[in-house]
Amino acid sequence: MPTISRFFGIVIAMYYDDQGHPHFRARHADGQAKVRIDRVDVIDSALDVRQLRLVLAWPSCIERSSSRTRRARAGETLLEIEPLR
Repeated sequence: MPTISRFFGIVIAMYYDDQGHPHFRARHADGQAKVRIDRVDVIDSALDVRQLRLVLAWPSCIERSSSRTRRARAGETLLEIEPLR
């Protein structure tokens, strides 16, 4: 699984073969979420409110992840994005 960021126990990943709108997945021990990149919109989530807020705050870095979507779909190596601090 191509991990592109980690922060506060949350792992952000983008899969090479994901279909549909460009999105990333956020995983935590307590749940996971799928977030659309172009509109920063929650597609699906089982995260608690605090974790989801952190995930939605992270897309300030998303401008850089749109190029990662292209790289992921091309099967290229993904570079990490700086985590929330």
